[in-house]
Amino acid sequence: MSSPRLKIGLYASLVLAVFVLASYRLFQRSDTPVPQKDEILTRAMLQVLSSAHYQPERIDDNFSKRVFELTLKRIDYNKKFLLQSDIAQLKKYQTDIDDQVKRGSREFPDLSAKLLLQRIEDAQVLYRDLLSKPFDFTVEESFETDPDKMVFAADKAAQREDWRKYLKYQTMLRVSELMDEQAKKKVKPLASTGVTPSAANTSEPMRSPAEMEVEARKRVLKYFDEQFKDLKQTDANERAAMYANVIANTYDPHTEYYAPRDKENFDVAMTGRFEGIGASLQEKDGQIKVTDIIPGSASYRQGELKAGDIISRVAQGAAEPVSVEGLRLDKAVALIKGKKGTEVRLTVKKPDGSTKVISIIRDVVVIEETFAQSATINENGKKIGYLRLPTFYADFNDNGGRSSAQDVKKELEKLTQEKVDGIVFDLRSNGGGSLQDAVEMAGLFIDSGPIVQVRSSQGSPTIMNDRDPRVQYSGPLVVLVNKYSASASEILAAAIQDYKRGVVMGSASTYGKGTVQRIIDLDDALPAEFNSIKPFGSLKLTTQKFYRINGGSTQFKGVVPDIILPDAYSYLDQGEKESDYPLKWDEISPARYRTWDQPSLPLDKLRSASQARVASSPAFRLVGESVQRMRKRKDDTLESLKLATFRADQEKAKAESDKYEAVQKAAQPMAIAPLALDLKQLGSDSVKINRASRFTKNLKKDITLREAVAVIKDQI
Repeated sequence: MSSPRLKIGLYASLVLAVFVLASYRLFQRSDTPVPQKDEILTRAMLQVLSSAHYQPERIDDNFSKRVFELTLKRIDYNKKFLLQSDIAQLKKYQTDIDDQVKRGSREFPDLSAKLLLQRIEDAQVLYRDLLSKPFDFTVEESFETDPDKMVFAADKAAQREDWRKYLKYQTMLRVSELMDEQAKKKVKPLASTGVTPSAANTSEPMRSPAEMEVEARKRVLKYFDEQFKDLKQTDANERAAMYANVIANTYDPHTEYYAPRDKENFDVAMTGRFEGIGASLQEKDGQIKVTDIIPGSASYRQGELKAGDIISRVAQGAAEPVSVEGLRLDKAVALIKGKKGTEVRLTVKKPDGSTKVISIIRDVVVIEETFAQSATINENGKKIGYLRLPTFYADFNDNGGRSSAQDVKKELEKLTQEKVDGIVFDLRSNGGGSLQDAVEMAGLFIDSGPIVQVRSSQGSPTIMNDRDPRVQYSGPLVVLVNKYSASASEILAAAIQDYKRGVVMGSASTYGKGTVQRIIDLDDALPAEFNSIKPFGSLKLTTQKFYRINGGSTQFKGVVPDIILPDAYSYLDQGEKESDYPLKWDEISPARYRTWDQPSLPLDKLRSASQARVASSPAFRLVGESVQRMRKRKDDTLESLKLATFRADQEKAKAESDKYEAVQKAAQPMAIAPLALDLKQLGSDSVKINRASRFTKNLKKDITLREAVAVIKDQI
């Protein structure tokens, strides 16, 4: 009988069937009135969290402070509504929220909602007035774009000035876009002659800067009218759900509350089988952030949208973009997803601060591209195997579906038949999945022994072992990781590293998610007395933590590679440690294991040789320079409100971005090709042949992969 499969990852969960709470008496004393639904929800959540969370928090003043800070961050993320006087009113509850929860009162969330709704009304009058007059883009002044560096306005006069700069910035963005659009139309050659037409011959009249400014303000007005319409439609149920989620998020970033409708959206997202752009999105502090790109999806194939991008606007084809800033995740997703073959244009802010409009033709996920794939690289008479695993997939319902561990085993068999001299196992941007598959997969490279330790909040850790003494592949091995290798990827990489079975290479560290979550349906958990006011939604909470066989956790710190390479993610402050209230790193007793010695791995020599190559490589030097420029730009969050200066800065940012892309394009291509056995099985199916070729095409100039191949050759 096979072991049950546990799904883990950045956002993965396992449904826990029933968790029976205490009886109705916990929620009602004989001398108190029947509690409201919001109160029951809060108490039920806290009961579950106190009983089942890996690291239950005390409901005390520290709890209050966390809820207070996170609430302010969520309801007014860019500090444009509340005044300092409002914050002073709310601050009297900073250490009282725990007592409110215990006595079943809601003074803090109710006052927060009341003040915010009033300030939204005030701000609507304000932005409409400010947008009725033109902006002067020749004045040298600046606008702070980082919400963490913004401050709440001291009074209404200061708030008006903040909004003036904010609206001027938004208008300037549109003016700049209009200028770019006009420039493209102006230089477009005539189809018949190839000659660039003069301005007089273009089909549309040229707009003056003043006309563009008027048009831009109209667009900004429409943009904010739509955004405020949505803000004002937020009802009591949505506010209650938001507050419940804030409470959940103070335990750790992966503990979340799902209102009934949000749970349905979560279930759809977990299937990964829907038409759209194929990106996993997260609403955080009023921003829609890309957390993962699904392999085989439209975004994956288009290539420009990346994890870490923030989506600010969405347009259906050439239509006017709609703001998604401050929008609930389900509403943003409704705008982004759509039918196969339709175009969506996303205005995104890159982590380095630059802005880009990305056009994606929606499509279904190509399932084959989510599975393990392999190829061979011929390098100076040596044949190196390349194995890519996008995710740790499994058939969790035992319906005869595919297993990533079994697929990787088959790919290793094929690479062995190809008589490869070594293998590069690519786990870059692999966000995790099936724990059992990660354990089985690690066992393909060692004879037997422990792979990972799983610990609940109480009791001794459970050690998950590879019990199969067979070794599927025993040759030279490199495991590639990056900042977005998470969870199951980190478990596998850590096991390979601890056994000294292979060389782990990549970004300065992996993501750092070393926890597993379970979902509890609160309707199942609550007694029948509450049937009349159900549904209550669901709670996803962290219940276990993973530890390496050396005793250290993969949580927070992630896995630090044996050989660190400069890459595009080096400047990003992203990962578990940058989340709100992450669980910290710790360690337990190591498991008993014996490192690989067939032969032993000369890590110091391999590291020194790689560092020498990287130091002398023009491509890696340019990558390092690009990373430093991008980090500097990311940290410089003040934007000029002088149009000429702003456009010059944008051009400079684009040139730097283009230079980095040029580094990859200028690299010497490797001789990488699909396996001959695979091509033979595809026969004359041109679609599948093109798909196999597409898999290797983007790898030919991958300088990180080239260095991994060099490390393999050093091992041979």
